[in-house]
Amino acid sequence: MILKITSTLKSLPPAVIIPVTAGQPLQPALSTIAAATGTEVALMEADFKAEHGEVLILYKDNVRLFLLGLGKAPSFQEILKAFRSFSNKNRQKLPPRVGLSLLHQNLAGDAPTWTEAAVNGLALGTYQIGLYKKKTEGNGHVLAAPDATLEVMVEERAAEACEKAAQQGLAVAETQMSIFNLVNAPSNKKNPEDLAQWAVKSGKKYGYNVRVLNKEQIMAEGLHALLAVNRGSEYPPAFIIMEYRPKEIPAGGLKKIGLVGKGVTFDTGGLSIKPSANMHYMKSDMGGAAAVFGTIEVAAKLQLPVHLAGIVPSTDNSVDAKSIKPSDVIDSYSGKTIEVIDTDAEGRLILADGLCYMARNYKPDAMINLATLTGSTVRTFGYHAAGLFSNNDELAAQLYAASERTGERVWRLPLWDAYKDDVKSDVADLRNFSGRPIAGAIGAAKFLEAFIEEHPAWAHLDIAGVAFNDSEFSSQKSATAFGVRLLLDYITHLG
Repeated sequence: MILKITSTLKSLPPAVIIPVTAGQPLQPALSTIAAATGTEVALMEADFKAEHGEVLILYKDNVRLFLLGLGKAPSFQEILKAFRSFSNKNRQKLPPRVGLSLLHQNLAGDAPTWTEAAVNGLALGTYQIGLYKKKTEGNGHVLAAPDATLEVMVEERAAEACEKAAQQGLAVAETQMSIFNLVNAPSNKKNPEDLAQWAVKSGKKYGYNVRVLNKEQIMAEGLHALLAVNRGSEYPPAFIIMEYRPKEIPAGGLKKIGLVGKGVTFDTGGLSIKPSANMHYMKSDMGGAAAVFGTIEVAAKLQLPVHLAGIVPSTDNSVDAKSIKPSDVIDSYSGKTIEVIDTDAEGRLILADGLCYMARNYKPDAMINLATLTGSTVRTFGYHAAGLFSNNDELAAQLYAASERTGERVWRLPLWDAYKDDVKSDVADLRNFSGRPIAGAIGAAKFLEAFIEEHPAWAHLDIAGVAFNDSEFSSQKSATAFGVRLLLDYITHLG
């Protein structure tokens, strides 16, 4: 998609999208549009209330004007969703040259923010989930064509800022769609080596370092918990290490942020096998890894002023004669021994190695891990928020603020030492599961806390309910790329 910024309403594209907020100042915006089209304001007001997602089509000469309702006081996420839905529903109707007008007295917020959200949504609306379907002509999205053009019409004084915002919205969307493909891919098309190659190709394209440890190197490093989970797999594990620094270092130096993502490419539950009803969705159990991949790629694309280190321990969790068994005691990179109570609590095992490796070898200023970790989080928050755990109030507040700005919402749960008994073992240094159907998300967080080397600024995001979800864009659950926008916003607001 080609982006153009203009400050005139002359020579309009064949289709122009005009976003409008509900309530005040609805009437001034409609009056301006009515004057431009020769339409009666009263008729427009009768047919269009600017409710979220509402569309009214007007015609002026050879131009179609799509009035797109955003509802009252829309957030960034609500603007994005309205534009993505509009783009998706009109994939066959839009011409290859489309306009987005913020020049009809319809701007009720910050122009760059609106522009970024709108462009991001329009681009995401081009995504097609049918990666492995037989392709037929004419089923693509017009705006997905390389020569398709989006003309953003804004006031001249805001043109430069809006152009930057538009480019950012498109850049983020391109990475999000790549992440969609990764998470939506079935496990036979996505093994640990595939995740590693995704990172390697991204690093080469956008200029950040990627190092992948193979099984022999993983053994040499002593990443025993990752190796234990991998014992039942036909695919060798991968330990993916990424590092990004901008080309220009600011005078005040850079904050170093460590990101660790769970990269389980399919989770059967191991010998503690899952019920079959929804097991096919376990192809998404690398949603935390995807968020780390996406964040680092976009940071490198946009040359954000931050030093990022990323680690993705990757394997699947399968059933085999060699699989770890409940009651086994395994080693870990930290040196601590772990009693395996439930082999379906495997994500925290590989994260234990990833977190300890990050803390010891990179010593970041802040350390954040993301994982589709527990059903407990889904039972607590449904599909609307991730669980946030942190040992640092400032970091927790920063992530919460980022979640409110982006709409990728998180809510903090406690890490009280009262829950330490959940990971206490009689035969090893700790156990991976309490064995009780209560406080599952908290117990998992307390387990992870034991492997952060007492890092003073750590956060754990349990994204089980939000990384893979129902939406209007697919008939079954599909990837959301949750965490990418959240982390990017957090990074851009670092002091």
